Amino acid sequence: MYNKINDRVINEANYIIKTGETIREIAKKYGVSKSTIHKDLKERLFNIDKNLYKEVEKILKYHIDIRHIRGGESTRRKYLKTI
Repeated sequence: MYNKINDRVINEANYIIKTGETIREIAKKYGVSKSTIHKDLKERLFNIDKNLYKEVEKILKYHIDIRHIRGGESTRRKYLKTI
């Protein structure tokens, strides 16, 4: 069981590095909750592979930095559809 979780964490980390997708999109792809993905990438990955963790951390920080832009863009598209 432990190896299964470690494999999933490594796969998720490689996937986010490759695609740059958000935690929500990764959760849909792997069929787990956003909380699980977040715990995998923020806590478990640190204990498994610190170098991979540093790369993922950069991507997650970028997502946090631009989330207000994504939210505003989503709202803009929503209101353009109603006009």
